[in-house]
Amino acid sequence: MHYAVYLPLVLPLLATVLARPLGERLPPRQATWLLTIGALVLATASTTALGLLTITGLIRIPLLARLAHGHWSAEAAQRHDPASFSAAVLAGTLLAAVTLAAARMLWHRVRTLAASAAEAACMPGRDQLVVVDDPAAEAYAVPGLPGRIVVSTGMLAALDPAEHQILLAHERAHLRHHHHLFVALAQLAAAANPLLRPLAATVSYTIERWADESATAVADRPQVARAVGKAALAAKRTRARTRIPAAALGILGRLTPSSSGPVPRRVAALLAPPPRNRALPLTASAGLLLATGLCAAEAAHDLESLLELVKHAASQG
Repeated sequence: MHYAVYLPLVLPLLATVLARPLGERLPPRQATWLLTIGALVLATASTTALGLLTITGLIRIPLLARLAHGHWSAEAAQRHDPASFSAAVLAGTLLAAVTLAAARMLWHRVRTLAASAAEAACMPGRDQLVVVDDPAAEAYAVPGLPGRIVVSTGMLAALDPAEHQILLAHERAHLRHHHHLFVALAQLAAAANPLLRPLAATVSYTIERWADESATAVADRPQVARAVGKAALAAKRTRARTRIPAAALGILGRLTPSSSGPVPRRVAALLAPPPRNRALPLTASAGLLLATGLCAAEAAHDLESLLELVKHAASQG
């Protein structure tokens, strides 16, 4: 197989360089969609490339050819495939590893989202907003049918009434735009290709920026920036007594109880003018994804030609 099969394995390195600039310079909604779709395309292409290389190694094994009743010629495969057998073995090993990692991540995310939905359904009351008696400053959205917004009494005490509206607008944006799904898909892509972890991390940032920008509908940008900063400082001074669902998303960018988002970057972005649509980053990203897809398609075509050749060699033999 030609060099095209290897390009989907290395192009994610370029995507990791582009991830943070795209997340900072594009409008957050646009950046989230672009990075999530890009991560899925790159992960699919790299997994496909590993699968194609693995097949080239399998068809070289004479025992497998005999078990298949001589439907292909292992000798012809060894002569005509330019990819080395060691590369095929390495690809097969990596394919098994990333498939297992992606399956585990998918299972974990499905269980997490299902548990969050069940927890949201069991919360007291019928309103979307649930206030918990906890002096620690906490606020987060729990995805479900319907989703719920949990705010502690400590967070309400830390913010003034106008900032309460900003907080609720932020959390409602998480639920309305299904941000937990973007995070889950980006993390799944990163599990299938660890080189895509910076993209997944950037998606976790851009969904918070998306929610921040949504909150500017109820207040001006400096007020939203101040509310985000005050919430982060209040949370830093206290520690929640209640367990936070793993799928929860909150104003602090919290995906788990022990991790928090880059609040200073978000505050700086809110104090700057809103980002505008930019043609060059979009064009460059689209070109990268198109090149990745074309390389994977070319590699698949090369494998198809090789299989036809080895089948023909078997029939002639």
